[in-house]
Amino acid sequence: MRAFNFCAGPAALPEAVLQQAQAELADWQGKGLSVMEMSHRSEEFVGIAQKAEQDLRDLLAIPANYKVLFLQGGASSQFAMIPLNLLGAGQVADYIDTGIWSKKAIEEGQRYGQLNVAASAKADKYFAIPEQASWQLSKDAAYLHYTPNETIGGLEFGWIPEVDAPLVADMSSTILSRPLDVSRFGMIYAGAQKNIGPAGLTIVIIREDLLGKAQAACPTMFNYQVAADNESMFNTPPTFAWYLSGLVFSWLKAQGGLTAIEQLNRRKQEKLYAAIDNSSLYANPIAVADRSWMNVPFTLADERLEKPFLAGAEARGLLNLKGHRSVGGMRASIYNAVPEAAVDALVAYMQEFEKEQG
Repeated sequence: MRAFNFCAGPAALPEAVLQQAQAELADWQGKGLSVMEMSHRSEEFVGIAQKAEQDLRDLLAIPANYKVLFLQGGASSQFAMIPLNLLGAGQVADYIDTGIWSKKAIEEGQRYGQLNVAASAKADKYFAIPEQASWQLSKDAAYLHYTPNETIGGLEFGWIPEVDAPLVADMSSTILSRPLDVSRFGMIYAGAQKNIGPAGLTIVIIREDLLGKAQAACPTMFNYQVAADNESMFNTPPTFAWYLSGLVFSWLKAQGGLTAIEQLNRRKQEKLYAAIDNSSLYANPIAVADRSWMNVPFTLADERLEKPFLAGAEARGLLNLKGHRSVGGMRASIYNAVPEAAVDALVAYMQEFEKEQG
């Protein structure tokens, strides 16, 4: 019996996807070899890649004037690739600081050009999103970078910023969790290992007019134009991760697409936050309007109860609930592939544990 996996990443994958991959692992559709053994330029793999891209375009209703790139290096590589591709000499880029991942993007981006931290949630201990009226935006910024959902802190934008500069968004932990108007963004990027597929793949969705602006020092492998011109196959891509992500896209379409998955995710997060808010043992520090749908951190009133709480959870098949080492406490990541039954089981255990503590 499979456990309920609340890991923040690499995260749960749909069981149906794992079963299909298992069935096809040694012999993909009667070809006598695994996808892992195929040439990335073979007719078979090119077909897999094209279907995956089309399914993703269908799910997100990606406009025709956007390129979809399947890249390596994780979302963290994008922290360097973005300024190398989008920030020209004499330009400035605006960044919004809402937590650990946005801070990492800022620290890396500063190596490649002039950045302006237009707003920070630090004054609120990263428990609330700064109102846009308080942002100190640059005139003629090359782009504005923000992290719609901070995986570690559980802080999420419930709105899309309205700015003149192209929006660049790290959607690693929120992409595909609900419908999205891609046309409001210049670029979206996401590491796969949360809501897309296994680790090793990063997806970039970029508006075509932002291509071809790379700095002279930009490595060839980091150049979005090169990736786009070569359909993400300038070198050997992460083929198996691409294939598995394609299976996830097909699974999402079979569930009814992002409108249906939004309804499921809304129920899951509402149930979990209700359990926290109606308790005297558990607490969530995030401003209610800025709570994450995908990553729900919570603390216990007595830190000494954390170890027994985690031990009891694991004994019940509720795995990976320990919070990130930088913030402590607990964290339940409830991505698309985490079933509602998992949240129901977690809530039941939380209530049981609280009763036991008197």
